[in-house]
Amino acid sequence: MKTVLHIIKKEFLQFWRDPKMVALIFISPIVQLIFLGYAANFDVKTVHTAVFDLDRTETSRNFVRNFTGSHYFQMDYYVTNYKDLQELIDNGKILLGLVIEKDFGKNIGRGETARVQAVFDGSDGNSASIAAGYVQLITADFANNILVDFINRTGLKTVPAAVAPEVRVWYNPAMTTRNFMVPGIVALLLMNITLILTSLAIVKEKEVGTLEQLIVTPIKSKQLILGKLIPFAILGFLAEIFVLTAMAIIFGIEVRGSIVYLFASTFLYILSTLGLGMFVSTISKTQQQAMMLAIFVVMMPMIYLSGFAFPIENMPKIIQYFTYLIPLRYFMVIIRGVILKGTGLTDLWAETLALAVIGTLIVVFSSLKFRKKLD
Repeated sequence: MKTVLHIIKKEFLQFWRDPKMVALIFISPIVQLIFLGYAANFDVKTVHTAVFDLDRTETSRNFVRNFTGSHYFQMDYYVTNYKDLQELIDNGKILLGLVIEKDFGKNIGRGETARVQAVFDGSDGNSASIAAGYVQLITADFANNILVDFINRTGLKTVPAAVAPEVRVWYNPAMTTRNFMVPGIVALLLMNITLILTSLAIVKEKEVGTLEQLIVTPIKSKQLILGKLIPFAILGFLAEIFVLTAMAIIFGIEVRGSIVYLFASTFLYILSTLGLGMFVSTISKTQQQAMMLAIFVVMMPMIYLSGFAFPIENMPKIIQYFTYLIPLRYFMVIIRGVILKGTGLTDLWAETLALAVIGTLIVVFSSLKFRKKLD
């Protein structure tokens, strides 16, 4: 045990002597959280719109006024033909072209169907679908007001039956994507620190020749492995504390669930990232090679297949099966559940068990590979 403690002490001394490493652990995660937290936002708050009003009546102007009053639509252009409307969409100047057909007001006055055309720039499918939802809500509200006005004017006592849903949004009442993305960013930053630092630190010792010096000492391979992994696990927990604190201060997102369970699941997650970092170090000869392998072979697939930004349910079936091997997939569910919903082990036991199994297997395999390399 004393031998392992001496190795851990050596690793921390070596860490503090490298200002770049200190900045990478304590400053870089905060900076990345701020930039990614504000950048990773899929909300559509401003829909640039052009209006082509063929009716030009008070009714059509009231209809357009409903859009401007919603604070989501910005009426940038009023055009007089389809060609100008198409040019604005082609040039990316507007997301929506609102076409109000002729006799719009007259048809409403007659109690007939009044048609409105909404032309979207579908090159950005996410923004277009969100804006389409806004258009449908505003149009339905406008039609409902017309019905109410008609009932009041005619004095009808029998009103057609209708279903009025009462919407309640839990955990994220404002429905901002940032609240969903930021906890996932914490998981990514934790992976960056533990995986990359582990792979670089061991390869660096290979390059300078200190790893060979450790091999010829009486230190056992398992003692060397523990002495190498424990410091980076501790640094990972410290970085997580810093990032969670910054998340609460900067974005106002606090941990709703158990901190103890969150750190326990973090330990299981770190097992896999440390193991992967150690594996990368065993097959790399230089720090540059280790960095490339860690980022492009390990991290990028984990990010894409973890459900961080892209729903796993939307992926092809064969890819969905492959995601079950990704530890970040399970930790993403856990960290979002604990932070946003306040869930714990009772609800997330399956993800916790999967994370424990995968983390243990990765550490055992990487340790055997690293031990064989030392021998």
